[in-house]
Amino acid sequence: MYVHVTLPDGAVKQFRSGTTAGEVAAAISKSLSKVAVAAKVNGELVDLQTKLTQDAHVAILTLKDEEGLEVYRHSTTHLMAQAVKRLYPGAKLGVGPVIADGFYYDIELPQHVTEEDLPKIEQEMANIVQEDLPIERHVVSREEALCLYEEAGDPLKLELIRDLPEKAVITIYRQGEFFDLCRGPHVPSTGRIKAFKLLSIAGAYWRGDSERQMLTRIYGTVWPKKTDLDAYLQRREEVKKRDHRKLSRQLKLFMFSDQAPGMPFYLPNGMVLRNELEQLSRERQARVGYEEVLTPVMMNRGLWEQSGHWDHYRENMYFTEVDATAFALKPMNCPGHMLIFKNERRSYRDLPLRLSEFGHVHRHELSGSLNGMLRVRGFTQDDAHIFVRPDQIEAEVAHAMALVDDIYRVFGFPYAIELSTRPEDSMGDDALWEQAETALQRVLEARGVLYRVNEGDGAFYGPKIDFHIEDAIGRSHQCATIQLDFQMPQKFDLTYVGEDNDRHRPVVIHRAIFGSLDRFIGILVEHYGGAFPTWLAPVQVKALPIADNYAGFGQDVVNELTAAGIRAELDARDEKIGYKVREAEMQKVPYMLIVGQAEAASGTVAVRKRGVGDQGALPVAQFVADVRAEVATRGAVGVSVTDA
Repeated sequence: MYVHVTLPDGAVKQFRSGTTAGEVAAAISKSLSKVAVAAKVNGELVDLQTKLTQDAHVAILTLKDEEGLEVYRHSTTHLMAQAVKRLYPGAKLGVGPVIADGFYYDIELPQHVTEEDLPKIEQEMANIVQEDLPIERHVVSREEALCLYEEAGDPLKLELIRDLPEKAVITIYRQGEFFDLCRGPHVPSTGRIKAFKLLSIAGAYWRGDSERQMLTRIYGTVWPKKTDLDAYLQRREEVKKRDHRKLSRQLKLFMFSDQAPGMPFYLPNGMVLRNELEQLSRERQARVGYEEVLTPVMMNRGLWEQSGHWDHYRENMYFTEVDATAFALKPMNCPGHMLIFKNERRSYRDLPLRLSEFGHVHRHELSGSLNGMLRVRGFTQDDAHIFVRPDQIEAEVAHAMALVDDIYRVFGFPYAIELSTRPEDSMGDDALWEQAETALQRVLEARGVLYRVNEGDGAFYGPKIDFHIEDAIGRSHQCATIQLDFQMPQKFDLTYVGEDNDRHRPVVIHRAIFGSLDRFIGILVEHYGGAFPTWLAPVQVKALPIADNYAGFGQDVVNELTAAGIRAELDARDEKIGYKVREAEMQKVPYMLIVGQAEAASGTVAVRKRGVGDQGALPVAQFVADVRAEVATRGAVGVSVTDA
């Protein structure tokens, strides 16, 4: 009996029934067989040992395929778990998923293990690779699986098995003496796993429940080749060097306190960053017809019930009681803007109405997930809500996209676009959702932009377009968002008077560009490595007298710069000029002005530019004019990995 296999290029090949996916790879070419790690049969990921018993579409996956790389990384998770079990026989295994660039495994260990023990685990992993153990899939009954783990004395796996759906297919993967409960698929043998590195150890509650036991989470990474691994480890070192938490202390930008966990305190230098970003946004929004508003931080619980946040978001909200009435700190600005729209009679001539706000919001995040400015509990959204007629939707979404592009160009951020569709936890009827998703899709296609669809990741009230910016070291951050909402105008009974004198329902476009202003600042610190472009730098110029008797001229220079709106400081300490220069460079000041006898006599300054070096002497007035021109155009400094 034969089966017909259709390959991705449309070619159809005939094989005997029972031929494995790996044998199909070998029949295509020996070279493909050597690099194949898994296959897709009729769209389903499978092991290469999977037998084909009926006609099917088959794709062979290698490490060049994203799904093939995920299979490879998950197999490395099992490799690490086997090494841990060999070294610590009493270890109980939790779960070991693939994550971006690597994997982790949550394990209950019989003794304390630290990062100093990771090389020992790595060596045992290398030993298992050398053994080249076949990795075999076995389908077992629920009773067999329970019996297997009862004999192994592993309560964590027993709990997982008992929680599986009644009709679930249960599979166990074996490699040598090691076995693990897993859906798979996996690479054919341990010998296929090459360039790996264990990175760190952390604590993790079992199944993410703070009421359960704390397990040891071991993180690792694995790559197809050692050169890939080396490049990744180099990037990690660069990330550590640019860590915004470290740089914020060095540059005195912001701080955190146990008295307000997850809520940043802005220091004077950090406020400069914040104010400059707000000013940039205000300028660009004012040019295109936005009106700024401000809404209360705390509002009645009934408002959040009306908006839908109570049903869909209350576990992330903070509540309090005032005069026996329940209130909530706002997690979003939307309901306040709905009330502003409803505050007066609106005509079709008033639309589109573009309301913007730098709104301070609070959202409850688990303490373990807090991460400097990148994950906080209190932050400011550069929020906007655009109230439009239905016939204005596509033009206004395109208008908002153009504004996002305009602002991101200031920072030189490339970005990718994602269309996120209806999530499971949503409100509203199917027809409105379909209308909203179609409208966003039409805008994207009309603008001719590349985008990908992220199924089920929309907001609970509507689909959205998300913008993922890429920073200087290649990391992606989701920041700007444009969300289309037919639901909230209904919930707040918003109307406008149409040209026909009847009442009509507006549509709301939710829009943010920085997203969280605080998180965007954290991203910028790491993007620039603290070496901000001149317009954004907290201190733009430092005057450095070479001796005490030139401090007076240095102060005159600073006064002239300050009067011209340039942020300047004088370093009048009794230190050698080389020391002062190094200090200013550590503070990543864009310009240093060396002042001595010649400069004081001629009314000039010797200019030193960050990252470039000496620029020669300039009259003070000329230097002031040059810096003002650079700041006015927000001319960005060239960013590279070496700038930090």
